[in-house]
Amino acid sequence: MLDERAYWLVWSQIAGVGPILLRRLQQHFGTLGEAWVTPAKALRDVEGFGVRLVEAVEQGRSQLDPAEFLEQHSTKNPYFWTPADEDYPRLLVEIPSLPPLLYYRGQVLLQENQGIKPLVGIVGTRDPSEYGKRWTRKISAALAAHGFTVVSGMAAGIDTEAHRGCLDAGGRTLAVLGTGVDLIYPPRNQRLYEEIVEQGLVISEYPAGTGPNRVHFPQRNRIIAGLCRAVVVMEAPTKSGALITAYQANEFCRDVYVLPGSLDNPNAIGCLGLLSRGAHVILSEGHLLEMLGAIPQLDTEKKVSLSVQEQSKSIPNLEPELAQVLQVLTSEATLFDVIVQRSGLATWQVSSALLQLEMQGLISQLPGMLYRRV
Repeated sequence: MLDERAYWLVWSQIAGVGPILLRRLQQHFGTLGEAWVTPAKALRDVEGFGVRLVEAVEQGRSQLDPAEFLEQHSTKNPYFWTPADEDYPRLLVEIPSLPPLLYYRGQVLLQENQGIKPLVGIVGTRDPSEYGKRWTRKISAALAAHGFTVVSGMAAGIDTEAHRGCLDAGGRTLAVLGTGVDLIYPPRNQRLYEEIVEQGLVISEYPAGTGPNRVHFPQRNRIIAGLCRAVVVMEAPTKSGALITAYQANEFCRDVYVLPGSLDNPNAIGCLGLLSRGAHVILSEGHLLEMLGAIPQLDTEKKVSLSVQEQSKSIPNLEPELAQVLQVLTSEATLFDVIVQRSGLATWQVSSALLQLEMQGLISQLPGMLYRRV
């Protein structure tokens, strides 16, 4: 039987079928392999699959053989994960817009993928002040010294300082690229890229040969937010990719920390805005480390899986709607709206199911319309 990762690959080649629709396909049919061979008429039963998209799927299925395409694709892209792979990063499994393909180059550390070794994102402007540069290196070095892996985007400015501060402190860093993992952007970061590959990892959702595209960089920010337990914003103007990362981190129930800046610095205004929205202020390296130490540890004994069939084995005998809602919950807190999106049920159905599951002691509700599996 063909590996499920081949179906994640071929489905991702069909224009219009993104991460959320792939989730729905899997939830509806059990596996993407089953969805690939199902009649076109049955696809119409999945929310979001209209006439035109089903036609695009039919055309794609007629042109793509999963086994052959996997073999061809692997020639140029030998190293990549799909959500069907055991080593796919655990925290990314939990976000609604998980990348169907995640290419990598460098040194894989499975403790990071499993959520055992914590990752912290550092983001900010491409044009930082000396104050921003200095504090980025100080914080990055402090995180490295205390066993955190630093994640950033290898862009100019704050990203570069974050990677450099971590490497100089002997730490491990991950770069999430907006290009293929075989391309270096900006070109002046070639030496930095080489050091990251030697001591850490570069990852991307784009295949080899993909050049820089302004659309790709905001998209990669969700991966930074999704991979990390927390995101630190150093300096950011009111319109910046760093703020996008922070907003997505909030959406994914990650903590956001902010370096305070001056009202006279335009690149600090975005950070001050985040503070007004409830982000945590950083008063020193030690203060940040103290706050990060308060983040609950992940339950590493339970493996998160996307397989509905595997999940159902551990679920008590419940009504179908209750089981469907319980399947999308983990020990990590999940927003109500995300539960609705992942379950594919109506809002009122999810609300009723959550109440019943809580009464049965299977889940708990947290402040802010957050729910987690007990």
